[in-house]
Amino acid sequence: MPGADKTVLITGARAPVALHLARLLHGAGRRVILADTPARPIAAASKVCARYHRLPPPRFEPEAYADAVETLVRTEGIDLVIPTCEEVFYLALAWRGRRMPAPLLAPDIDLLAEVHNKHSFVRLAERLGLPVPETTLLNSRDDLEAVRGRSRELVFKPVWSRFASQVLLRPTPDFLDAIAPSPAMPWVAQRFIEGEEISAYAVARAGRLKALALYRSPYRAGRGAGIFFERVEDGAARELVERIVAGTSWTGQISFDLMREADGRVLPLECNPRAVSGLHFFRDPARFVDAMLGEGPEVTPDVTTPQTVRLAMWIYGLPAALRSGGLARFRKTIREGQELLDWPGDPAPVKAQWTALAEIAGVAWRQGISLQAASTRDIEWNGPADCR
Repeated sequence: MPGADKTVLITGARAPVALHLARLLHGAGRRVILADTPARPIAAASKVCARYHRLPPPRFEPEAYADAVETLVRTEGIDLVIPTCEEVFYLALAWRGRRMPAPLLAPDIDLLAEVHNKHSFVRLAERLGLPVPETTLLNSRDDLEAVRGRSRELVFKPVWSRFASQVLLRPTPDFLDAIAPSPAMPWVAQRFIEGEEISAYAVARAGRLKALALYRSPYRAGRGAGIFFERVEDGAARELVERIVAGTSWTGQISFDLMREADGRVLPLECNPRAVSGLHFFRDPARFVDAMLGEGPEVTPDVTTPQTVRLAMWIYGLPAALRSGGLARFRKTIREGQELLDWPGDPAPVKAQWTALAEIAGVAWRQGISLQAASTRDIEWNGPADCR
């Protein structure tokens, strides 16, 4: 791969992590092409974007999406494709069924699906000898009835989901009447764990860890995606990540939701085989790109300041602070956080947030869904049914 990745295609241009990765790659001398389905995602406004290509929505038009990506790779002379969001699944399917002229920085679809599935991921971690929370697969109403009596000790969530959507946290038994697990749409019941949640972002090559950032998110968009990020250090969390990437021979980006118990033991909860906000703790282009794509040593985060998207803090963090009486803490936090969209000499993406937000809000209004759901509606991947 070294020397063979001069023109890189980054997909998922709507995401701040795609913008950040584009800036790192550009800073390391790569030509960066970006692609996604929105008309004007934030990354397209960046000066590091050599060209932006709009693609069909992979969730609704997977064949047209694959055709468009293949054409783009050929016409732009792409040397490497790096996914950042859940389009990774549709790309992996395209790479399985076609002779693509450039490599995809991601595992094959079978491994991606295994770790994304909230039940099979826990079983995988268990096979690798890691401690795991009790996790029960729910394929039917009968499965649900078997755990109903312990509902106050459990967390219920769909096997295929994101942003903590639809999660039932230690519900009373009557709340379970609202869900209907099936083989096509299974759920899991996972033991509720008291402790501190840790998020992990990692890059690996052939099972070898090349970058790792551990962090926590004291402010979130509802109960889902973080919007303010503070670095943490934890040896047990690092060991867990190392063992999973080694045990799967992982190549690409991968992230985890972990829980540290009071005794220091760290348990894996979920895995997302894509980029997450821990990437923002890396700002040295040469070192990061050499580790990710070259033969450089593992790179450690070079940013210690908390990272945030201030617009998201005003939209989600302020109302939460007002409800909880935490306004003083909110003011202190937003002063301390560094705007993660800021980058020397590249101010346009900060302004482009408003245009991107308006486009997402339009989708939310037309579909009658939340902003968060609208932000990923066209790229979500919800299991084997989406392999067709």
